[in-house]
Amino acid sequence: MSVAIENFVKAIYKNNNNASNDTKPGNIAKKLGISNAAATDMAKKLAIKDLLHYEKYKALKLTEKGEKMALNVVRKHRLWEAFLHKTFDMSLHDIHREAELLEHETSNFLANKISEYLGSPKFDPHGDPIPNEDGEITTIDTSVSLADTQEGKTYTISRLMSDDKEFFDFCAQNGLKYGNTIVVSKQLSNNKMTQILISNNTILLNEDFTKIIYVNEVN
Repeated sequence: MSVAIENFVKAIYKNNNNASNDTKPGNIAKKLGISNAAATDMAKKLAIKDLLHYEKYKALKLTEKGEKMALNVVRKHRLWEAFLHKTFDMSLHDIHREAELLEHETSNFLANKISEYLGSPKFDPHGDPIPNEDGEITTIDTSVSLADTQEGKTYTISRLMSDDKEFFDFCAQNGLKYGNTIVVSKQLSNNKMTQILISNNTILLNEDFTKIIYVNEVN
């Protein structure tokens, strides 16, 4: 399959599993940087290939075949991220950018070799789950967004759901890293901001960040 097709089904899969949950052609077009007309045309073509269900003005839904393709691409992407981060200690933004290119040139054989070399990781460095070679995500996500946490409780960072360089640079500078521990000191609900304590530093985050940082409570 072409890079354009793989990116299209991957975009639908990812949008269907993020906070927006919006897979209408216009939103997929925006994510991929293409016109609405081009997205609609692609959706119609992929419906003929039995990769998705298309109805005018309705959200796009992947078929079983389409979801399997998307998960295969996602697996390769996240394995490359894990490899690049471990091997070269590259930034979260850089590993994402490079994995976007490498995912389309990687055979299933090589993906399995990378997974074996890394010890069959369940998560990539962003905290995103890595599908297994059968296209299955075997982990259970119990995380909540930082915006939905409670004051006075301790959490570990489980997922950084973004591909924005400024966001990742900010996270790196302030120790907001997958697996690190934070304490939620205040929830300023009227201003939609959250104050956290990490490594003895106090940080105030607005909703743009707290909606894409996911955590698990430390019991």
